[in-house]
Amino acid sequence: MSGHSKWSNIKHKKGAADKKRGALFTKLARAITVAAREGGADLDANFNLRLAVDKARAANMPKDNIERAVARGAGGLKGEQLDRIVYEGYGPGGSAVMVATVTDNRTRTVGEVRHIFSRFGGNLGETGSVAWQFESRGLISIPAEDVDSDELALIAIDAGAVDVDVETELVTVYTAATDLQRVRGELAEAGFDANECELAMIPTTSMELSDKETMSVLRLVEAIEELDDVDQVWTNIEISDEVAEHFANS
Repeated sequence: MSGHSKWSNIKHKKGAADKKRGALFTKLARAITVAAREGGADLDANFNLRLAVDKARAANMPKDNIERAVARGAGGLKGEQLDRIVYEGYGPGGSAVMVATVTDNRTRTVGEVRHIFSRFGGNLGETGSVAWQFESRGLISIPAEDVDSDELALIAIDAGAVDVDVETELVTVYTAATDLQRVRGELAEAGFDANECELAMIPTTSMELSDKETMSVLRLVEAIEELDDVDQVWTNIEISDEVAEHFANS
């Protein structure tokens, strides 16, 4: 699971690239709207909505924007028709890549995703082509600064976490998808506040590539994440400390 935590750490070092995008609030609003549409507007009863709203708050999204997005999803306001679509493909070196999108135009989105894959030496695959290599996990990222990582890991494991990765900038806790809410709550009670909490697709086995191919995959993932309709991207590559450091500073 270290590949995913390394990518999270890279983005943290880069200053959270999402925050540099002018379209960030649009992405966050779309995620909130879809979550509210799928599970209702009650944050206590709809954990996916709670995750989306917490992510928006962490990005300093205005309260009015959040409330409008929830209202649209719950049917209280008119808005664009949004759909969740997951695309699968292959990156450099045969790496597996999954792309979660929220879109109001499937034709535009698939065209943009396909173009990025081709541009970076990959190709878009059929549904099911790589999904079998991943499983749904809960993911909780906590800044490592001023945190006792050993204590955090012990509390997380006792709470039901399946794995903990400790990096320089972040400690990443992995849970079963159904245990994410409970583990997050117990960590919060112990004083460990997450800066990221989400459901993610984590590879069941990881692929080791050459440094050059790994850099190419990271460039592919970064470019896909910059698309307006893209919510999350996952890959199955291992990332060495040296490559992570080089890419983070590039």
